[in-house]
Amino acid sequence: MFDDLKEESIVNKVGGRFKLSTLIQKRLVQLNRGAPALVDAPGKPGMQTVIQEILQDKIYLDSSQNVVMAVDDAPDVADDGGPNLDDL
Repeated sequence: MFDDLKEESIVNKVGGRFKLSTLIQKRLVQLNRGAPALVDAPGKPGMQTVIQEILQDKIYLDSSQNVVMAVDDAPDVADDGGPNLDDL
């Protein structure tokens, strides 16, 4: 169904099968609640969108198992207490 999930590289990128499952589930909830997709994907955002976000290093889990968006052009500054994606 999703060939990218059969590859060990995506499992290793996230840190294991449990973390991959957690990241996918939490991100799908966010997308279903109206969070914007971070990659271009045809149709309604879903599983394939989340997989592409992971493969393109757009999202990851922090040490508290919260979904965090990777920011490409952000300056190196401390956390300003902005919104957490898990709060969407």
